Amino acid sequence: MAQRVFITAGAGGIGKVIAETYAAQGAQVYVCDQDHRALESLRDGITGSCVDVTDEAALDDWLQAGLAVLGGCDVLINNAGIAGQADPVEALDLAQWKKCLAVNLDAQMITCRAIAPVMKRQKSGAIINLSSTSGLFGAPFRAPYAAAKWAVIGFTKTIATELGPYGIRCNAICPGAVSGDRMDRVLAAEAQARGVTPQDVFEDYASGSSLRRFAEPEEIAQLCVYLSSDAAKFVSGQAIAVDGNTETYHSV
Repeated sequence: MAQRVFITAGAGGIGKVIAETYAAQGAQVYVCDQDHRALESLRDGITGSCVDVTDEAALDDWLQAGLAVLGGCDVLINNAGIAGQADPVEALDLAQWKKCLAVNLDAQMITCRAIAPVMKRQKSGAIINLSSTSGLFGAPFRAPYAAAKWAVIGFTKTIATELGPYGIRCNAICPGAVSGDRMDRVLAAEAQARGVTPQDVFEDYASGSSLRRFAEPEEIAQLCVYLSSDAAKFVSGQAIAVDGNTETYHSV
């Protein structure tokens, strides 16, 4: 039976690559995203709806609609995230803090709250929550993002203990810097601020990992596929870094 896979923010960036990887293997893939145009470009085998994950009712409606169409959920991937405010702690704005946590953390609770009873009835399932290496290290001037990503790991480990007796596995993935449009913008902005080239900034960031490069989106997608497969049927409650082994940390 084809896996039934739900992915938040699944029409662009890492989420799109994850969705396409599952679809290529014959899975039924159901995504949400807030980008109308990106949703229109989804390949065959991927169904999507426009949803703001900070809208609790809209997110719940998306989940229930997917469950009605697919008849269940085998894999839930919480991929939605935003960078949040980048300022010293004394300059943090409470509204921006709450928005960062709403996207990066609260949305994961809402989806897990809806999907857990379904997976309990099935006595099977895999939940994968996207954290970050910012959930493993302190990140100066990125307190909202780091706090949310640390919380994702705590949330994941907790629900792993709750859901494990029902045969449900819960893991967190912690990417480092990942190649793509978002990191290109980060490199360009920092290069401009520092008066250097984007290549200089890339080399600075890449030198912080033992493998001296960024992750590729496909490498995140492949780990998702592994964690939701029978090959990982005894892997749960883990926070797994895909970062080339961080030696010197740069917040991403």
